[in-house]
Amino acid sequence: MTVTLEVSEGVGTLRLDRPPMNALDVATQDRIKELAGEAARREDVRAVVIYGGEKVFAAGADIKEMQNMDHAAMVLRSRDLQDSFTAVARIPKPVVAAVTGYALGGGCELALCADYRIAADNAKLGQPEILLGLIPGAGGTQRLPRLIGPSKAKDLIFTGRMVKADEALAIGLVDRVVPAADVYTEAHAWAAKLAQGPAIALRAAKEAIDTGVETDLETGLAVERNWFAGLFATEDRERGMRSFVEEGPGKAKFL
Repeated sequence: MTVTLEVSEGVGTLRLDRPPMNALDVATQDRIKELAGEAARREDVRAVVIYGGEKVFAAGADIKEMQNMDHAAMVLRSRDLQDSFTAVARIPKPVVAAVTGYALGGGCELALCADYRIAADNAKLGQPEILLGLIPGAGGTQRLPRLIGPSKAKDLIFTGRMVKADEALAIGLVDRVVPAADVYTEAHAWAAKLAQGPAIALRAAKEAIDTGVETDLETGLAVERNWFAGLFATEDRERGMRSFVEEGPGKAKFL
């Protein structure tokens, strides 16, 4: 399988495994969508790590496969391409990308679907589609400017240049940079900590933030208000407040 889902300590690792560069062909895209859906549904998965292995995250689409596709074929395929990545973005649980080596084109777009990105100090990220006479087609023109701002996104997309880990951190494309040997360990630890948190509240927080940044303030506040009030019906809220009163802050244990 080109993509697998392994679960440990409440963390599901969505692992790309298509040597040598984890090129994202159609079969891999479809598999990502399938396993993202599985991770979303499984109760034993409370947080997710996206990982491409020690050497490379994903170097982009399978260009040889794409070269053989004409306009009509891509009209039919482009929605499925976007849907496979959107399935990752919509996992209602914390998702972290553990980025090693190259994360280019579709690989960068896949990392953009995570809530948090931890990069190796040897990572290189970018959207080089313009060098093929194309633009990003798996969400890059939409998610990248929402993350780093329109002007910085245009610089990367217009030029197709790669950025190293330090620049990616400076412009907000990644959130942390660690030694390459520590990327997966750090990402798993981030996810494992959140896997012990209140699952419904984490889902609420993610949905409120993601919805809010896509709409006006009043609508976003309404989403927040509804989730906030709704959480008062959960056992986790009872457990968290009781622990706070009896033991002090930060000591609650959630199921």
